[in-house]
Amino acid sequence: MTGAISILRIPDRHTWLRVADTTWSLPLDPSWAARFGGRWNAPGSFPVLYLNEDLYTARAQIHALLRAWPANPEDLREDAPYVLVLAGLPRRQDVADALSNDGLESLGLPPSYPLDARGDPVPHEPCHAIGTTVHAARLRGVWCRSAVTADGSGRELAWFPSGPGARARSLGDPVPFALWWSAESVGALADDVEVPMSDGGR
Repeated sequence: MTGAISILRIPDRHTWLRVADTTWSLPLDPSWAARFGGRWNAPGSFPVLYLNEDLYTARAQIHALLRAWPANPEDLREDAPYVLVLAGLPRRQDVADALSNDGLESLGLPPSYPLDARGDPVPHEPCHAIGTTVHAARLRGVWCRSAVTADGSGRELAWFPSGPGARARSLGDPVPFALWWSAESVGALADDVEVPMSDGGR
């Protein structure tokens, strides 16, 4: 970390996206990442919910999942087990900026993130340390360039709930793969989204 954390406030009315397996009973449960970890939190640390900002990034997640398989997303059956969960978050959520070059610098990350200066992916370990610092600062997560897009064009949010009562709200039923993969916009999937309530601030 090179100085004060650069802070952003996420838009209150945004619909966040989570690619989920059809076998997951609670796809918006942040305790799973608390147990097993993720890019911005180490295993056995604190609850985190990893979300995509847009359909472009959600689709990039599928490409990353299939990278080791001899198949493309277009080869998947219509009932492929990758649903899309639409989620709303509490209002007034301030998060660390890992989108802009200035924000990345404040976190001690290179402007080339998610790649390092040599063009290699930035590993999880330094991000774990940053996430721990952000969590200790009582910020509600890290809004970041997605590591599944090497050019940094994808957008993700690692959301840190403020406590047990702060929850992501599911906005309708999970969307089947065939529908969300071909959708032109999130609005085409859910035209009328109710804005979630505040969790009482930071």
